[in-house]
Amino acid sequence: MQRMNERKISKADVKAAIRSGEVIEDYPDAYPTPSCLVLGCTVGGKRLHVVCGILDDMAVIITAYQPDDRKWQLDGKTRR
Repeated sequence: MQRMNERKISKADVKAAIRSGEVIEDYPDAYPTPSCLVLGCTVGGKRLHVVCGILDDMAVIITAYQPDDRKWQLDGKTRR
């Protein structure tokens, strides 16, 4: 939540990104829980990456950020 606030990303943006998004990377060996990277769109239509996983039968948001064009291709799916 702290990072989301610093990045001016709302809960509604994260929910919208997950609802509209697709899994672009899987992290089955991540700690403390297997997770994945979702690319979706915010309420305002901006691209958003959300790393989420399942821990004790509960969905957890690990982090959310807008993809950096220096690190990601314009599609937001492919790393440079």
